[in-house]
Formats: sequence, structure tokens, C-alpha cells
Amino acid sequence: MKYTHVLWDFNGTILDDVETGIKSVNTLLAERGLRCLSGVEEYHSVFGFPIIEYYRRLGFDLENEKYEVIAPLWVAEYLRNVKDAKIFDDVLYAVDAFRNRGAKQLILSATERDMLLSQISDIGLDGVFDDVLGLDNIHAASKVGVAEEWKSSNPEAVALVIGDTVHDAEVASAIGADCILVARGHQSREVLEGCRVPVVKDLTEVIKITR
Repeated sequence: MKYTHVLWDFNGTILDDVETGIKSVNTLLAERGLRCLSGVEEYHSVFGFPIIEYYRRLGFDLENEKYEVIAPLWVAEYLRNVKDAKIFDDVLYAVDAFRNRGAKQLILSATERDMLLSQISDIGLDGVFDDVLGLDNIHAASKVGVAEEWKSSNPEAVALVIGDTVHDAEVASAIGADCILVARGHQSREVLEGCRVPVVKDLTEVIKITR
């Protein structure tokens, strides 16, 4: 295999937490008398990075209630709800396949790193990945900077980014990595196909096309 490193997105790629995200934000919307999301299709129509812009599209009044106030409230809701979320069934299969091919594997997430480490432990993935890269805050603006810092420390790496959003393709582009997007997470296949990278339905397809 040509890849020395695989950089995994976490939310929506490893952890099946789309419904968790919808439930969590709907609580905040309802508390403010705003219209709640009707389901995954509507969620896909508005979700994106940076998260602050997603909140604006949902109707939050960020002039009168700052994003820095809302973000921790969402995190608290998410952490209550995410206990019901599971990893996708094919994650460990794909991780094992890449390990057998000799690739190092990292999680690269826009989640705050301590929160990310706690989630990884809760779902039984401690020690499965070679490193875990997250943000130093909960605002989920971008993980490009974290990726660029990693790449500067690993200039010879030939990397593959696996994710479920347009932002994952942006990250891959920023560090000169290939990208494969899985259309079962936080953005729709239609949106992902605009990135002009391979879009697949699951991780078994990822393993097939990277042989």
C-alpha cells in the first residue's frame, strides 16, 4: 500500500453520532422557541464547518447570545446523549486491514482533545490508534491547523484522510493527502460528491479501493 499513514475523522466516520447531534441541537433550539430539525435529511442540508455558521443557519441569534455561550451548552447535551451512540460495525475491520498493510493510524478530529480521549475510552478504542489529534477548545472551527502541524512533523508521510464531511476533504488538500469520504455521516452524498474525491457508502469500500 502506498499510504504510510491513515488519518481518521472521528464523528460520523468512526462514531455513528448523527442522531446524537440532531437530538442535542434540537434541545437547544426548543429551549429558544426555534424550529427543531425534522431529521437527518434536513440536518444534512444545514450542517457544515465552521460550526458557528451552522448555528447561524439553524436560526440562533448570535448577536444576542454569543456562540461561546451556546457551544458549551451543546457539548453538555451531546455528552448526555452520546452514551447511546456506537461505532460503525466495519471500523475495526478497516483498522485491522490498514494495520496489516503496515500503515500508522491516527484520529484527527475537530473535537477538543480531552473530550475526544474520553469518548475513545468510553467506546473501547483505547490503544487502537497510534495517536489522537484534537483541538485545544470546544469551538470546532477547523482542524486544518492541527493537520498542518502534524504534517510539518512528518514531512515524508504519504497520508490518506478518511472522513464524512467537506471539511475532511479540505484538510486533506491542505496537507497534500488523498481523501476518501464515507456518505453515512454528517453530510449527504450529494454534498460530498462536490469535493471531487472518492465517495463511498462504507469502510469496506475504502479497503477495496486502497488495495
